[in-house]
Amino acid sequence: MRLGRIASLFGLALLVCLGEAAPAAAVASRIKDIASLQSGRDNQLIGYGLVVGLQGTGDGLRSSPFTDQSLRAMLQNLGISTQGGQSSARNVAAVMVTATLPPFASPGSRIDVSVSSLGDATSLRGGTLVMTSLTGADGQIYSVAQGAVVVSGFTAQGNAASVTEGVTTAGRIPNGAIIERQLPSRFMDAVNLVFQLRNPDFSTAVRVSDVINAYAGKRFGGPIAQAQDSQEIVVEKPKTVELARLMADIENLIVETDTPAKVVVNERTGTIVIGADVRVSKVAVSYGTLTVQVTESPQVIQPLPFSDGTTETQQQTDILASKSGGPVAILDGPNLRTLVAGLNSIGVKPDGIIAILQGIKSAGALQAELVLQ
Repeated sequence: MRLGRIASLFGLALLVCLGEAAPAAAVASRIKDIASLQSGRDNQLIGYGLVVGLQGTGDGLRSSPFTDQSLRAMLQNLGISTQGGQSSARNVAAVMVTATLPPFASPGSRIDVSVSSLGDATSLRGGTLVMTSLTGADGQIYSVAQGAVVVSGFTAQGNAASVTEGVTTAGRIPNGAIIERQLPSRFMDAVNLVFQLRNPDFSTAVRVSDVINAYAGKRFGGPIAQAQDSQEIVVEKPKTVELARLMADIENLIVETDTPAKVVVNERTGTIVIGADVRVSKVAVSYGTLTVQVTESPQVIQPLPFSDGTTETQQQTDILASKSGGPVAILDGPNLRTLVAGLNSIGVKPDGIIAILQGIKSAGALQAELVLQ
């Protein structure tokens, strides 16, 4: 028998390890859903532009001088003289424009772009992005973006109050960028296909190569795939088949995937994600919550009548500490359903479950990796 204790702001848990764990079943997925082609990677694009047409919610040209410089440069390129005083209109905002160029994208096709404010603009709602060049990591222009910005958040304000929901300084332009240049692609000239698992795992990589070889044995009479490591599977191209047709046949093959057991905990939001392969040895858990209540009750003391005294305030603080403890519960997790039911039976909130999971991990009863975010 092994004892482990955990103390936190939310309570105290007592854990006793008693048992073992059991294996889990794999999940069947297509190869295209669990792996990507190495030569078919995405590429990130970035650009700097201006959003115009805002209703007084743009950048202050004095507090954001780069917006004023960009506006003057744009007008000069359009043949408009900018000599004179500085404009005080707040209907222009400087933004960063980002996009992802998909693999094998051809010139003339469209992609979505994201627009984010750089200055002190309060909202991009109703604005229009003027023509903005998007460049890649090599400095070459691959796309040009322009269009109306779609903002999901909103803000409303008056003289004494304001309401804001969502983010109003960032938005998207669906199909807002046109691809002008194609990325260099060597797909048709490649002698093999290299698949990269999105979740690297040796068991899954070996299963992928076995499934591909089983297909190739019936189709081509011999194996063509080999797992290089936990992430890469190399497939040699037979001479009698086109590479695109081979890729289409392989990506639809069904593979039983395997993933490591993980518990992901976000203490800021109280989010807990438990993987299907997580196992917990039989433990006894007792959880108690400590509550501290502080009450301020200032008292006003008046001077006596016809005296030269002054009115004073006397501070009075009441502190109440209470501790509630629950019964000791047996927690056994041979499968995910039983584990979740056991955690719910304790009757604690997500912050308490986080403390209990950390204690179970410290006691050595959590057969999984605990990831804290």
